[in-house]
Amino acid sequence: MVRVPKLTPADAAAALRNPLAFIADRWTPDPRTVRRAALAALVMSVVIVVTGGAVRLTGSGLGCPTWPTCTDDSLTTTRAMGVHGVIEFGNRMLTYVLCAAVGWAIIAARSRKPWRRDLTRLGWAQFWVVMGNAVLGGIVVLVGLNPYTVAAHFLLSTALITVATVTWQRAPEGDAEARPLVGGAVRQLVWFLVAASVLLIAVGTVVTGAGPHAGDSSEVARIPLDWEMIAKLHAVLAWIVVTLTFALWFVLKAVDAPKGPLSRTRDLFLILLAQGVIGYVQYFTHLPEALVALHMLGSCLVWIATLRVLLSLRERPAVPAPVPGQAAEVSVGTRA
Repeated sequence: MVRVPKLTPADAAAALRNPLAFIADRWTPDPRTVRRAALAALVMSVVIVVTGGAVRLTGSGLGCPTWPTCTDDSLTTTRAMGVHGVIEFGNRMLTYVLCAAVGWAIIAARSRKPWRRDLTRLGWAQFWVVMGNAVLGGIVVLVGLNPYTVAAHFLLSTALITVATVTWQRAPEGDAEARPLVGGAVRQLVWFLVAASVLLIAVGTVVTGAGPHAGDSSEVARIPLDWEMIAKLHAVLAWIVVTLTFALWFVLKAVDAPKGPLSRTRDLFLILLAQGVIGYVQYFTHLPEALVALHMLGSCLVWIATLRVLLSLRERPAVPAPVPGQAAEVSVGTRA
């Protein structure tokens, strides 16, 4: 059995003063652990979006009618709130699970050898986006599910997925200057694809805000637009994204691009096709809740796949594994 060393008063003081540096001095995670921690944060970022959609689709958006407590007299849901209170409060509790996943990613990034400041900062960026979105979620409840605040809540969740995806992709890379794998014209085409995807997601939030799923059984204001007209615009944008992806694949083949960009472009194309099928089926079947939830999941996967295409256009040499016995050596000047 390995004996756990006792903490001296100096160790305790150091742990209180800078707990991340204290842990980093005593733990060197395997590179796979760092990436798994980043992936866990990304997965939870998607889960919180899908469960948030379930809250709206089950009419539980005001299951807890106030915030940060569930009712004026109770921090948690009560029997009187029924199943809607359980669903809404359960989604609030998942925020703590998300915080734990992001916290693990921060600790793993800070303990990585050699330490990379950019990776740690990406982890902290996730934490602050989570905190900001928690506050915005409270505002959504306090203003009675105003559709504009609901849309902003989703877009900020998309920002969290963006940072989490970049963290996951950057985790196994080195810290050297990125080297492009394709020419400038191809990179510009990909940026057009990213811009079209952003517009597609933004218009999707307008469809949600104008559509019939208000998020609560009571009368909730909707965005004063014809949701079917906006849905058709959303479909047109989706076809633009599909066309750009298809064109990108042919361009990458023509310039004999590396396997990475080709594979990720193919993955994006397949996800877009699946998302398109779900979108059309839900439209012609009058938006059944299960398909809307699946479409929200698809939206997250489309955005992650788009970002992976963008990030595949450059490479950084991977960091070699730390030498045993030297892994715990961390310069005092690099402590966060």
